[in-house]
Amino acid sequence: MQFHTELTPEKLPESLRLTDRIVTMGSCFADVMGRQLADHKLTVLANPFGTVFNAVSIGKLLTMAIDGGMPDEALYAERDGSWFHYDFHSSCWGSSREELRTKLTGLLDTTRQALLRADWLMITLGTAMVYRHTGTETVVANCHKMPASLFEKYLYAQDHLRDELQQVVRKLRRTNPNLRVLLTVSPVRHTRDTLPVNQVSKSMLRLICHELTVWEKAVYYFPAYEIMVDDLRDYRFYEADLIHPNGQAQEYIFEKFVQSAFDTELRTFVTEWDSIRKSLAHRPLHGPTKAHQAFLQQLLTKLERLQDRIDVTDELALVRSGLTDYKHVYV
Repeated sequence: MQFHTELTPEKLPESLRLTDRIVTMGSCFADVMGRQLADHKLTVLANPFGTVFNAVSIGKLLTMAIDGGMPDEALYAERDGSWFHYDFHSSCWGSSREELRTKLTGLLDTTRQALLRADWLMITLGTAMVYRHTGTETVVANCHKMPASLFEKYLYAQDHLRDELQQVVRKLRRTNPNLRVLLTVSPVRHTRDTLPVNQVSKSMLRLICHELTVWEKAVYYFPAYEIMVDDLRDYRFYEADLIHPNGQAQEYIFEKFVQSAFDTELRTFVTEWDSIRKSLAHRPLHGPTKAHQAFLQQLLTKLERLQDRIDVTDELALVRSGLTDYKHVYV
Protein backbone atom coordinates (compact mmCIF):
# COMPACT_ATOMS: atom_id res chain seq x y z
CA MET A 1 0.00 0.00 0.00
CA GLN A 2 1.11 3.57 -0.68
CA PHE A 3 0.55 6.06 2.13
CA HIS A 4 1.74 9.28 0.54
CA THR A 5 1.87 10.95 -2.86
CA GLU A 6 5.45 11.29 -4.02
CA LEU A 7 6.19 14.32 -6.15
CA THR A 8 8.86 13.76 -8.79
CA PRO A 9 9.57 17.11 -10.50
CA GLU A 10 10.02 17.17 -14.25
CA LYS A 11 13.49 17.77 -15.63
CA LEU A 12 14.19 21.44 -16.20
CA PRO A 13 14.42 22.41 -19.90
CA GLU A 14 17.98 23.54 -19.20
CA SER A 15 20.27 21.85 -16.68
CA LEU A 16 22.80 23.19 -14.20
CA ARG A 17 26.43 22.27 -14.84
CA LEU A 18 29.35 22.05 -12.45
CA THR A 19 30.94 25.12 -14.07
CA ASP A 20 27.82 27.30 -13.78
CA ARG A 21 27.79 30.46 -11.66
CA ILE A 22 24.75 30.95 -9.45
CA VAL A 23 23.18 33.75 -7.40
CA THR A 24 20.43 32.98 -4.86
CA MET A 25 18.05 35.62 -3.52
CA GLY A 26 15.07 35.65 -1.23
CA SER A 27 13.74 33.95 1.88
CA CYS A 28 15.72 31.81 4.32
CA PHE A 29 15.16 28.85 1.99
CA ALA A 30 17.43 30.68 -0.49
CA ASP A 31 20.12 30.48 2.22
CA VAL A 32 19.51 26.73 2.54
CA MET A 33 19.73 26.14 -1.21
CA GLY A 34 22.78 28.37 -1.51
CA ARG A 35 24.58 26.53 1.27
CA GLN A 36 23.76 23.12 -0.23
CA LEU A 37 25.01 24.20 -3.65
CA ALA A 38 28.21 25.62 -2.15
CA ASP A 39 28.72 22.45 -0.09
CA HIS A 40 28.68 20.57 -3.39
CA LYS A 41 31.34 22.88 -4.83
CA LEU A 42 29.22 24.98 -7.17
CA THR A 43 30.09 28.66 -7.52
CA VAL A 44 27.39 30.50 -5.56
CA LEU A 45 26.70 33.97 -4.23
CA ALA A 46 24.06 33.12 -1.64
CA ASN A 47 21.58 35.76 -0.45
CA PRO A 48 24.04 38.68 -0.50
CA PHE A 49 21.56 41.09 1.14
CA GLY A 50 20.50 38.66 3.84
CA THR A 51 17.08 37.06 4.15
CA VAL A 52 14.43 38.99 2.21
CA PHE A 53 10.94 37.54 2.54
CA ASN A 54 8.63 39.71 0.49
CA ALA A 55 8.68 39.57 -3.29
CA VAL A 56 8.49 43.36 -3.71
CA SER A 57 11.75 43.95 -1.84
CA ILE A 58 13.48 41.10 -3.69
CA GLY A 59 12.64 42.79 -6.99
CA LYS A 60 13.68 46.20 -5.66
CA LEU A 61 17.11 44.96 -4.53
CA LEU A 62 17.78 43.13 -7.80
CA THR A 63 16.91 46.30 -9.73
CA MET A 64 19.09 48.42 -7.45
CA ALA A 65 22.01 46.04 -7.97
CA ILE A 66 21.79 45.67 -11.74
CA ASP A 67 21.23 49.42 -12.27
CA GLY A 68 24.21 50.32 -10.09
CA GLY A 69 21.84 52.20 -7.79
CA MET A 70 22.41 53.52 -4.28
CA PRO A 71 20.41 52.73 -1.13
CA ASP A 72 17.63 55.23 -0.44
CA GLU A 73 19.01 57.84 1.98
CA ALA A 74 15.58 58.22 3.59
CA LEU A 75 15.51 54.58 4.70
CA TYR A 76 18.48 54.50 7.08
CA ALA A 77 17.48 53.91 10.70
CA GLU A 78 19.36 53.95 14.00
CA ARG A 79 18.48 51.68 16.94
CA ASP A 80 20.45 51.29 20.17
CA GLY A 81 23.61 52.70 18.60
CA SER A 82 23.51 50.50 15.48
CA TRP A 83 22.49 51.56 11.98
CA PHE A 84 20.24 49.61 9.63
CA HIS A 85 18.53 50.14 6.28
CA TYR A 86 14.90 49.25 5.70
CA ASP A 87 15.64 47.69 2.29
CA PHE A 88 18.13 45.19 3.74
CA HIS A 89 18.18 42.43 6.35
CA SER A 90 19.38 43.22 9.88
CA SER A 91 22.57 41.21 9.25
CA CYS A 92 23.57 44.21 7.11
CA TRP A 93 24.31 46.79 9.79
CA GLY A 94 26.95 49.33 10.78
CA SER A 95 28.14 51.27 13.79
CA SER A 96 27.55 54.50 11.85
CA ARG A 97 25.50 55.62 8.88
CA GLU A 98 28.66 56.09 6.82
CA GLU A 99 29.98 52.62 7.66
CA LEU A 100 26.67 51.03 6.70
CA ARG A 101 26.47 53.01 3.45
CA THR A 102 29.93 51.79 2.47
CA LYS A 103 29.00 48.21 3.34
CA LEU A 104 25.74 48.31 1.37
CA THR A 105 27.26 49.87 -1.74
CA GLY A 106 29.93 47.17 -1.63
CA LEU A 107 27.27 44.45 -1.42
CA LEU A 108 25.35 45.99 -4.31
CA ASP A 109 28.47 46.16 -6.47
CA THR A 110 29.44 42.58 -5.64
CA THR A 111 25.94 41.42 -6.52
CA ARG A 112 25.90 43.40 -9.75
CA GLN A 113 29.17 41.84 -10.89
CA ALA A 114 27.87 38.38 -9.96
CA LEU A 115 24.61 38.92 -11.87
CA LEU A 116 26.48 40.09 -14.97
CA ARG A 117 28.45 36.81 -15.02
CA ALA A 118 25.83 34.45 -13.63
CA ASP A 119 24.36 31.51 -15.50
CA TRP A 120 21.51 31.14 -13.00
CA LEU A 121 19.56 33.37 -10.64
CA MET A 122 17.49 31.42 -8.10
CA ILE A 123 14.74 33.51 -6.52
CA THR A 124 12.83 32.11 -3.54
CA LEU A 125 9.64 34.07 -2.89
CA GLY A 126 8.52 33.97 0.73
CA THR A 127 5.41 36.10 1.03
CA ALA A 128 3.16 38.60 -0.73
CA MET A 129 2.55 40.36 2.58
CA VAL A 130 4.48 43.62 2.87
CA TYR A 131 5.23 46.34 5.40
CA ARG A 132 5.00 49.93 4.18
CA HIS A 133 6.98 52.60 6.01
CA THR A 134 4.33 55.27 6.45
CA GLY A 135 6.80 58.15 6.71
CA THR A 136 8.22 57.50 3.23
CA GLU A 137 5.30 55.45 1.81
CA THR A 138 7.84 52.80 0.79
CA VAL A 139 7.59 49.02 1.04
CA VAL A 140 10.46 47.79 3.22
CA ALA A 141 12.28 44.47 3.48
CA ASN A 142 12.77 44.57 7.25
CA CYS A 143 11.33 46.62 10.10
CA HIS A 144 14.43 46.13 12.31
CA LYS A 145 12.31 45.96 15.50
CA MET A 146 11.31 49.59 15.14
CA PRO A 147 7.91 50.68 16.57
CA ALA A 148 4.95 49.05 14.80
CA SER A 149 3.31 52.48 14.53
CA LEU A 150 5.84 53.36 11.80
CA PHE A 151 4.49 50.69 9.43
CA GLU A 152 1.37 49.51 7.69
CA LYS A 153 1.01 45.81 6.87
CA TYR A 154 -1.04 44.58 3.91
CA LEU A 155 -1.28 42.03 1.11
CA TYR A 156 0.30 43.39 -2.08
CA ALA A 157 -1.88 43.46 -5.19
CA GLN A 158 -1.21 40.35 -7.27
CA ASP A 159 -1.21 42.06 -10.67
CA HIS A 160 1.18 44.76 -9.47
CA LEU A 161 3.52 42.20 -7.96
CA ARG A 162 3.55 40.08 -11.11
CA ASP A 163 4.20 43.10 -13.32
CA GLU A 164 7.04 44.32 -11.10
CA LEU A 165 8.74 40.91 -11.07
CA GLN A 166 8.26 40.60 -14.81
CA GLN A 167 10.03 43.92 -15.37
CA VAL A 168 12.88 42.82 -13.11
CA VAL A 169 13.30 39.55 -15.01
CA ARG A 170 13.30 41.35 -18.36
CA LYS A 171 15.84 43.91 -17.15
CA LEU A 172 18.13 41.17 -15.84
CA ARG A 173 17.99 39.23 -19.09
CA ARG A 174 18.59 42.34 -21.19
CA THR A 175 21.70 43.00 -19.13
CA ASN A 176 22.82 39.36 -19.13
CA PRO A 177 21.20 37.43 -22.04
CA ASN A 178 22.78 34.17 -20.83
CA LEU A 179 21.02 34.34 -17.46
CA ARG A 180 18.43 31.67 -16.59
CA VAL A 181 15.99 32.43 -13.77
CA LEU A 182 14.73 29.66 -11.49
CA LEU A 183 11.77 30.55 -9.29
CA THR A 184 10.65 28.77 -6.14
CA VAL A 185 8.04 29.47 -3.49
CA SER A 186 9.49 29.10 -0.01
CA PRO A 187 8.14 26.12 1.98
CA VAL A 188 8.57 28.16 5.18
CA ARG A 189 5.16 28.94 6.71
CA HIS A 190 4.43 32.57 7.64
CA THR A 191 2.18 31.77 10.58
CA ARG A 192 2.38 35.30 11.99
CA ASP A 193 0.22 36.35 9.05
CA THR A 194 -2.27 33.62 10.17
CA LEU A 195 -2.53 30.34 8.31
CA PRO A 196 -5.45 31.46 6.08
CA VAL A 197 -3.56 34.57 4.93
CA ASN A 198 -0.37 32.53 4.51
CA GLN A 199 -2.27 30.26 2.11
CA VAL A 200 -3.57 33.25 0.15
CA SER A 201 -0.06 34.70 -0.03
CA LYS A 202 1.56 31.43 -1.16
CA SER A 203 -1.20 30.92 -3.75
CA MET A 204 -0.54 34.36 -5.21
CA LEU A 205 3.19 33.70 -5.42
CA ARG A 206 2.64 30.31 -7.01
CA LEU A 207 0.34 31.78 -9.67
CA ILE A 208 2.82 34.56 -10.41
CA CYS A 209 5.62 32.01 -10.83
CA HIS A 210 3.43 30.03 -13.22
CA GLU A 211 2.61 33.09 -15.30
CA LEU A 212 6.23 34.18 -15.52
CA THR A 213 7.35 30.73 -16.68
CA VAL A 214 4.67 30.81 -19.39
CA TRP A 215 5.26 34.37 -20.57
CA GLU A 216 9.03 34.77 -20.24
CA LYS A 217 11.96 32.98 -21.87
CA ALA A 218 14.49 31.11 -19.72
CA VAL A 219 12.34 31.37 -16.59
CA TYR A 220 11.67 28.06 -14.83
CA TYR A 221 10.06 26.80 -11.63
CA PHE A 222 11.11 24.22 -9.06
CA PRO A 223 8.30 22.94 -6.75
CA ALA A 224 10.03 23.09 -3.36
CA TYR A 225 6.80 24.31 -1.75
CA GLU A 226 4.75 21.49 -3.24
CA ILE A 227 7.28 18.86 -2.19
CA MET A 228 7.01 20.10 1.40
CA VAL A 229 3.22 20.41 1.68
CA ASP A 230 2.05 17.65 -0.71
CA ASP A 231 4.83 15.03 -0.66
CA LEU A 232 6.35 15.18 2.84
CA ARG A 233 3.12 16.58 4.34
CA ASP A 234 3.91 15.76 7.96
CA TYR A 235 4.95 17.76 11.02
CA ARG A 236 7.86 15.39 11.66
CA PHE A 237 9.59 17.13 8.75
CA TYR A 238 9.42 20.55 10.46
CA GLU A 239 11.64 22.10 13.09
CA ALA A 240 10.28 22.47 16.62
CA ASP A 241 8.81 25.86 15.63
CA LEU A 242 6.50 24.04 13.14
CA ILE A 243 7.43 26.69 10.59
CA HIS A 244 10.77 25.77 9.03
CA PRO A 245 11.56 22.52 7.18
CA ASN A 246 14.03 20.48 9.24
CA GLY A 247 17.33 19.06 8.04
CA GLN A 248 15.76 15.84 6.81
CA ALA A 249 13.23 17.76 4.72
CA GLN A 250 15.93 20.05 3.34
CA GLU A 251 17.99 17.05 2.23
CA TYR A 252 14.95 15.41 0.63
CA ILE A 253 14.07 18.56 -1.32
CA PHE A 254 17.69 18.97 -2.41
CA GLU A 255 17.79 15.37 -3.66
CA LYS A 256 14.70 16.11 -5.76
CA PHE A 257 16.39 19.27 -7.00
CA VAL A 258 19.51 17.36 -8.04
CA GLN A 259 17.44 14.95 -10.12
CA SER A 260 15.39 17.74 -11.70
CA ALA A 261 17.97 20.45 -12.29
CA PHE A 262 21.48 18.93 -12.61
CA ASP A 263 22.96 17.53 -15.80
CA THR A 264 24.33 13.98 -15.90
CA GLU A 265 27.93 15.01 -15.22
CA LEU A 266 26.94 17.12 -12.21
CA ARG A 267 24.71 14.39 -10.76
CA THR A 268 27.62 11.95 -11.04
CA PHE A 269 29.91 14.47 -9.37
CA VAL A 270 27.44 15.04 -6.52
CA THR A 271 27.42 11.31 -5.75
CA GLU A 272 31.23 11.23 -5.79
CA TRP A 273 31.54 14.37 -3.68
CA ASP A 274 29.04 13.14 -1.08
CA SER A 275 31.25 10.09 -0.58
CA ILE A 276 34.32 12.31 -0.19
CA ARG A 277 32.52 14.59 2.29
CA LYS A 278 31.67 11.58 4.46
CA SER A 279 35.31 10.52 4.35
CA LEU A 280 36.45 14.02 5.33
CA ALA A 281 34.11 13.94 8.33
CA HIS A 282 35.44 10.55 9.48
CA ARG A 283 37.38 10.54 12.74
CA PRO A 284 39.50 7.49 13.67
CA LEU A 285 38.51 5.59 16.80
CA HIS A 286 42.09 4.64 17.68
CA GLY A 287 44.10 7.68 16.64
CA PRO A 288 46.56 7.94 13.72
CA THR A 289 47.00 4.22 12.96
CA LYS A 290 48.55 2.76 9.81
CA ALA A 291 45.08 1.85 8.58
CA HIS A 292 43.96 5.46 8.99
CA GLN A 293 47.07 6.68 7.17
CA ALA A 294 46.16 4.44 4.22
CA PHE A 295 42.61 5.81 4.37
CA LEU A 296 43.90 9.40 4.26
CA GLN A 297 46.29 8.62 1.42
CA GLN A 298 43.43 7.24 -0.68
CA LEU A 299 41.36 10.32 0.14
CA LEU A 300 44.26 12.58 -0.83
CA THR A 301 44.52 10.83 -4.21
CA LYS A 302 40.80 11.36 -4.86
CA LEU A 303 41.05 15.06 -4.01
CA GLU A 304 44.13 15.57 -6.17
CA ARG A 305 42.24 14.11 -9.13
CA LEU A 306 39.50 16.70 -8.61
CA GLN A 307 41.62 19.81 -8.09
CA ASP A 308 41.61 20.74 -11.79
CA ARG A 309 37.79 20.79 -11.75
CA ILE A 310 36.94 22.35 -8.39
CA ASP A 311 38.63 24.23 -5.56
CA VAL A 312 39.66 21.66 -2.95
CA THR A 313 42.37 23.77 -1.29
CA ASP A 314 40.88 23.50 2.21
CA GLU A 315 40.17 19.79 1.88
CA LEU A 316 43.70 19.04 0.67
CA ALA A 317 45.16 21.00 3.58
CA LEU A 318 43.00 19.07 6.05
CA VAL A 319 44.04 15.66 4.72
CA ARG A 320 47.72 16.59 4.45
CA SER A 321 47.59 17.84 8.03
CA GLY A 322 46.28 14.44 9.10
CA LEU A 323 49.11 12.69 7.27
CA THR A 324 51.62 15.02 8.92
CA ASP A 325 50.19 14.20 12.35
CA TYR A 326 50.74 10.52 11.60
CA LYS A 327 54.39 11.12 10.72
CA HIS A 328 54.94 13.04 13.96
CA VAL A 329 53.63 10.06 15.93
CA TYR A 330 55.35 7.22 14.08
CA VAL A 331 58.53 8.70 12.62
